[in-house]
Amino acid sequence: MNVRHFFRNGGPPVIMGVLNVTPDSFSDGGRWNDPERAVAHAVELVECGADIIDIGGESTRPGADPVSEGVELSRVLPAVKAVRAVTDVPISVDTMKATVAREAIGAGADIINDVSGFADRSMVTVVADTGTPVIVMSCYGDPSTFRTECIPGDAVAYARSTLDRLIHEAETAGVRRDRIIVDPGVGFGTTSQQSMALLRSAREFSFGGAFPVLIGPSRKRFLADFFPGMDRDEATAEACRIAAEGGADILRVHDISSTCQRRRRHPPYSLPPRGASASHQETLR
Repeated sequence: MNVRHFFRNGGPPVIMGVLNVTPDSFSDGGRWNDPERAVAHAVELVECGADIIDIGGESTRPGADPVSEGVELSRVLPAVKAVRAVTDVPISVDTMKATVAREAIGAGADIINDVSGFADRSMVTVVADTGTPVIVMSCYGDPSTFRTECIPGDAVAYARSTLDRLIHEAETAGVRRDRIIVDPGVGFGTTSQQSMALLRSAREFSFGGAFPVLIGPSRKRFLADFFPGMDRDEATAEACRIAAEGGADILRVHDISSTCQRRRRHPPYSLPPRGASASHQETLR
């Protein structure tokens, strides 16, 4: 898959729907951690306008305990296989483990979403060897420190520097530039003000339009500071509006319907029409 078609090119951002198959994710833990329920929710996400389904088997919420490779595989692989059987929408797998990534690709995943910045040094080899697109993300610390330790100084500069290093690492290992998506890491070791700065500066992380930029503000804690009185999904939709105005190409959200409704009330952009995701298959290998 060539990720170039995820660029907005003046159009609406691509929408990535979150499908957590975990018992402990911060907002929907335990709701979809059964293949049958996972499939039902994936179908719902696609019907609401999701262009990508992002399946995760390990929570990265602040304070989350890591899970073993075996446990993560037991959660992710049945979900990937089940979702792949009912939709041709691209599937992303949110994992920090190279073995999980390789197995998920074999089960039908199209994209690997590694929020750790290649903490598993074998991850870059897996995506290079398989030619699989990868989302590289800047983060500061790990789940045990996300709430207690934040980026010192300029978060935008830090994220740009980190992403530049990760892109170089990926390319050196053989990952093609048209297989790389970047994510500045909203909420991963950032204060509320830093998170908002990343939203507003999304375009800066494309490195002059070289890479699609993904922003994932969905249901995160900083939203309460900027949008008091809104429920978490309305606040997510407002954050997505800001990220889109800032130049984001891909928006990662839990509740697509709320984002759709807010987009209709608040231009300048709206979500892709239903059925638009089918065109993505033109680029699948």
